[in-house]
Amino acid sequence: MLNEMYRRMLSNKSVIRETAAYGHQRAAQIGYENVFDYSLGNPSVPCPPAFTRAMQDLLAQEDPVALHGYCPNQGDPGFRTAVAAHLRAKFGLPYEQKDIFPTTGAAGAIAHALRAVTVPGDEVLTFAPYFPEYGPYVEGTGARLKVVPPQAPAFQPNLDAFEAMVTPSVAAVLINTPNNPTGVVYSAETLTRLAAILTQKSQAYGHVIYLVSDEPYRDIVFDGQTVPYPAAFYPHTLTCFSFSKSLSLPGERLGYVAVRPGCEGEEVLVDMMAQISRFTGHNCPPSIIQKAAARCLDVTSDLGVYQTNMDILYDALTALGFEVERPGGTFYIFPKALEADANAFCRRARDFDLLLVPSDTFGVKGYVRLAYCIGTEKVRRSLPALEKLAASYR
Repeated sequence: MLNEMYRRMLSNKSVIRETAAYGHQRAAQIGYENVFDYSLGNPSVPCPPAFTRAMQDLLAQEDPVALHGYCPNQGDPGFRTAVAAHLRAKFGLPYEQKDIFPTTGAAGAIAHALRAVTVPGDEVLTFAPYFPEYGPYVEGTGARLKVVPPQAPAFQPNLDAFEAMVTPSVAAVLINTPNNPTGVVYSAETLTRLAAILTQKSQAYGHVIYLVSDEPYRDIVFDGQTVPYPAAFYPHTLTCFSFSKSLSLPGERLGYVAVRPGCEGEEVLVDMMAQISRFTGHNCPPSIIQKAAARCLDVTSDLGVYQTNMDILYDALTALGFEVERPGGTFYIFPKALEADANAFCRRARDFDLLLVPSDTFGVKGYVRLAYCIGTEKVRRSLPALEKLAASYR
């Protein structure tokens, strides 16, 4: 008998992926250079030369049997030790090897973290707008995702609504900063109050409420900002990181969970995640990718192009009359649509070969997301299409 849950998911496909697929079809008709595809968050800059050199050196110098062999269930020890040292130096928290669990990207990190701290029937809270895959990540654990309503236009978390929604059934809170889709960086003030609410509610209900912090865009920050590190504000934090954006390695599927020192269950959580891997068939990322990334923790790809692209789009959108919050990071911008129905707005945008993603998929009405991880020259060439789209509403 077929699994009906997965059969039902076939009719609920990703709007982002569908838009990207349409872009490929349209490009075949009129040429890729004429389609302004802002749908998919796929990095547009190469990985740093240091990563390429690390891979070449490993392949040339290491014993191939050892290099390509199984690593321990908890991951490559050298990678775990290097990540812990990197986090200690960067954030001043006393991470050790035992606190780091390698995963297949941030998605794998979130899946493991949530399974470790929830049981079926629990609730997990997240803040709108949010990455739509959070739904399957949470539902796959047997827990239920509850969404805190948005606080437009700045899109800092709505903590008044959040406080009212933290019931005894809440086991974890899932946040994302810098945020996909808005580009907003959660402020230190926001994280301070969030931590205070979690501390008070945990004490009132007699159980720890965990904070799962999704941070794949942590290194893409604009205007000289520093991204506040959520684990520095709340001890019971599981940080989920991916190298997909910082090193432009989305296809290599490498990330990690970092269990904050002092977290409830710190001594067993990583070992529990290794057991979760047995259940899910995860069984660690590739050994060679862990070893190469361990040599590149203090470098990133050349991420400056994303600020260049953001500046161009932000200036153009505001000049055209769009309401939009200036992103603090990521490679996304989230303007308000020029009509109430964001889906209709995106359909009209296709008339000008502009591919945008409606905000409904992120749990918000009336906005659109542009993923500007494309070439700067193409961003500039897209501006006349944006102007025509805006003019069609006048």
